[in-house]
Amino acid sequence: MARDDPSRALQRTQSSAAVSADGERWFLLNASPDVHSQVSTLPIRAPAGARHAPVEGVIVTDAELDHTLGIALLREGRYLQLCATPAVRRILEEDSRILPVTRAFAEVRLIELGVGRSVPLCYRDGIPSGLSVSGFVVPAGPPRFAREAMPGHTVGLFLQDEATGGTCAFVPGCGDLDDSLLRRLGGAELVLFDGTFWTDRELVELGIGERTARQMDHIPISGPAGSLERLSALPSARRVYTHINNTNPILVEGSPERRLVERQGLVVGADGMRFTL
Repeated sequence: MARDDPSRALQRTQSSAAVSADGERWFLLNASPDVHSQVSTLPIRAPAGARHAPVEGVIVTDAELDHTLGIALLREGRYLQLCATPAVRRILEEDSRILPVTRAFAEVRLIELGVGRSVPLCYRDGIPSGLSVSGFVVPAGPPRFAREAMPGHTVGLFLQDEATGGTCAFVPGCGDLDDSLLRRLGGAELVLFDGTFWTDRELVELGIGERTARQMDHIPISGPAGSLERLSALPSARRVYTHINNTNPILVEGSPERRLVERQGLVVGADGMRFTL
C-alpha cells in the first residue's frame, strides 16, 4: 500500500474490498455472493495451467452471509487461505456450514485472526506478502442464525504495509462509534467505514423492513449520534463510506445528503474505487 506506487493499492468492491502489496496478488476482505464479478475487475497474475483460486486468501470481519457466501464460490481453486477469528470460524463451521461445504471441494487453510495482535499475510506459496492484519472488536451482535454470541464474532480490520507503513482500517458493519473505537480509527491513513443507512428508521419509513439500522447493527450516517458527525473529526486523510445500501440517498449524485457528506470531508465509496498508501 505504497503512497506513490500505483501497484500497491486497495480496491473496493460491492460488499468487500481487496488489498495487494504488488498490484497482482490480492487478499479479499470479506467474500460476498458476487465474488466472481468482483475479482474479475482485479489485475490478477494467474498461474498457467491448473485451476486456481483467483485470490491469495480471504480475511473475514464476521460470519454474515453477505460477507461469507463467496467463500464457497471460490472452491474451484481447490486451495483457499481463510483468516478469521475463532468465533467467526465456529459460526462458519457449525451454523452456516460454509466451511464444511467448501472443504468438500477444496483444501482450506485456516489462519487465526488475532484481536489486537498483528498477523502477517503470506501468499499461497508461503512467501510473506509484506502486509499484516489485526482485528479489533466493534459493537455488533452475531448473525441471526448463530446459536450463541462469542467474543470476536464481529471485528474491524487494521491493515499495514510493512515496507511503507501505510495503514487502512476496514469496518463494513458497526452498531456504534464510541470514543475508544474513534481513537483506533484515527490511527489509520485510510478509513473504510459502514455507510449502510442514512437514517436509523430508513427501511421502516420506506415500508420495506421492520428493524431500525441500529437494531441491524449499523450506525446511521446522519443525526447528532450518527457516524458523519464523529468521523468528520478524524485526522485521517481519507474517510470513505462503504457497504452502502441501495436505499441510502448518498448514492444519488448531487443529493443534499451526498453534498453534506462531501462538505464534511468524507467520500462516498463506489465499485472499482482504488486507493494507494
